[in-house]
Amino acid sequence: MTVYRRAGEGDPRFVDRWDDGFGWVAHPDEEGVRTGHALRGDDGVWLVDPLDAPGLDDRVAALGEVAGVVVLSSYHARDAGVLAERHGVPVHLPEWMDRVARRVDAPVERFAESFGDPAVRVRRFEPLSMWREAVAFREADGTLVVPDLLGTGPGYRVGDERVGVVLSHRLAPPRSLADLDPDRILFGHGEGVFEDAGEALTDALAGARRRFPRALASTLGTNVRLLAAAVRE
Repeated sequence: MTVYRRAGEGDPRFVDRWDDGFGWVAHPDEEGVRTGHALRGDDGVWLVDPLDAPGLDDRVAALGEVAGVVVLSSYHARDAGVLAERHGVPVHLPEWMDRVARRVDAPVERFAESFGDPAVRVRRFEPLSMWREAVAFREADGTLVVPDLLGTGPGYRVGDERVGVVLSHRLAPPRSLADLDPDRILFGHGEGVFEDAGEALTDALAGARRRFPRALASTLGTNVRLLAAAVRE
């Protein structure tokens, strides 16, 4: 199975639907299960860590006009530039995030702590020296977006977990997220969690270290493949 597909139109799978947004997996047959999201606010629709896909523009138009494209991980440039240019909007990046600006062919605007209206506030994480990540939370509707540190795609979950911590950080999970009680959690890899999302988050953070040996045994190979492919993006 190809880790990340980089060419071809594909047959996207639309997921994570609710009144003010949806997600999509542009290439359901890739191992990495990269997921993008559209979030509707009072100022329009924000495309988060997006990949281009057939039928995407029609789905977005049903929500509203695109306000901007935002990238929340230094390894999620994806098709942000392509979609920003098509919709005539900038790519928005946290002011402290590097790498992405060199990989998008579109105007870039920086923000400090939040984007959108109502505000989607971000928390800064630097899991590794070249890996910078903004975990985003919109308090107005309880939407939490986690690009890489948490997920439901291959290489994340073990046992009966509904949310998994990435293997490289199971021994030091992002416990500062424990104060959040989201109504839904959206991920950069895999489908989101909409039922008892706060409980799923609590379990993921509390059990990450305890379940590390099992995760190491069952997901190491997958994580090595995903990491190697991400560095080439």
